[in-house]
Amino acid sequence: MKGVPDETIVALSSAPGGAGRAVVRCTGPDSRRIVESLFSRPLVARRLVVGTLQLPALPPVPATALLFVRPHSVTGQELVEIHTIASPPITDVLLTALTNAGARPARAGEFTLRSFLAGKCDLPRAEAVMAVIESRSDDELRSALNQLAGGVTRPLDGLRDDLLNLLADIEAELDFSDEDITFVERPDILARLAKGMAQLTILQRQLANRAVAGRPFRVALVGDPNAGKSSLFNALTGGDALVSATPGTTRDYLVRPLKCNETTVELIDTAGWDTSPTAEEQAQRLGRDEATHADLLLWCVPANAPPSSPPDLPTPHLAVATKCDLAMPPSGYIATSAIDEQGFDALKNAIGERASAATNPLALSGTRCRQHVDAALTHLRAAHAIVLFGNPAELLALELRLALDQVGELVGADYTDDLLDRIFSRFCIGK
Repeated sequence: MKGVPDETIVALSSAPGGAGRAVVRCTGPDSRRIVESLFSRPLVARRLVVGTLQLPALPPVPATALLFVRPHSVTGQELVEIHTIASPPITDVLLTALTNAGARPARAGEFTLRSFLAGKCDLPRAEAVMAVIESRSDDELRSALNQLAGGVTRPLDGLRDDLLNLLADIEAELDFSDEDITFVERPDILARLAKGMAQLTILQRQLANRAVAGRPFRVALVGDPNAGKSSLFNALTGGDALVSATPGTTRDYLVRPLKCNETTVELIDTAGWDTSPTAEEQAQRLGRDEATHADLLLWCVPANAPPSSPPDLPTPHLAVATKCDLAMPPSGYIATSAIDEQGFDALKNAIGERASAATNPLALSGTRCRQHVDAALTHLRAAHAIVLFGNPAELLALELRLALDQVGELVGADYTDDLLDRIFSRFCIGK
């Protein structure tokens, strides 16, 4: 594990650059002494102290300091926050002075790592800190905040407690196998195992349905040539897709962000789906490939043309009528017009609802979680089969222990130094 928890560390915890205020945090056994060596007034626990910083080659710098004593700080250690002017030269001199006074520059994620080691947060909550920082939409932020508040850990903690209690009953029965004592009945064991499998199956499906990490929900405009896709794309996003009355003008694809309700999606303008075997179709294949990788298709049909349906694809779609300023839209289509922006709110609402439904409330490291969830579910299924077929209780206890190991690693009750390094090294400095 990187770093020594007993060392005193310091870092800029606010955004770098000029601003109204900068926040520098120092935590560890010597944090109070180190900060007071530069601050004009003694620190008082849990009280904001107004004073000045005495820094080399600078006049007194106005600042406030807040002391948190152990174990009541976020790191479980003595921690001091310094609030001062967010001037890069000032913060640079301050960090240098704190380092010269005995602190060490913090590594990436080291404050959150200490919080985890002190039992102030578990691994899902620690990973949620990074997810909050990296959120790019309101939905992502809400998901990360839900996880930070324990929305993932609480049910997993409950599952772990249930399995521990069941294992205790099974092992107690093994200890008294020579006596006619029953600690738990077979139907109760099956019911408790079924409940655990249901919880893990739900979590497994959520992980399987997650979008690729860091990629927003993707929406592709598709349809026949000259269906009004590029005009609609430009009107929705302020894009610069080439528009012409000549069919087949779009030869490639364009991507722009589009905010739908509180969700930001990627809108993709693709080439018309001309099925004739010409060189034009070859030039447009890249756009069609983008459509097949989208999360939602907008099948565009001009209002003044006969209704049509998209080819069979394993992708959900919405039927959109374009050019509705020229004619009445067919029944069942979302009516739009790039000229007068007719139907834009209805279209954005429909896209936003689909995107929100596809958003998963997990901001965990997907690979790490899937591995543990799949393994825990495998062991619980094996335990269930052991009970059904009346196999020895020793085998049941073994499978329960193995399942508990996986759930424990998932929530961070069991961990290795390599795992912690892999998780917290992705954080930014000061978090």
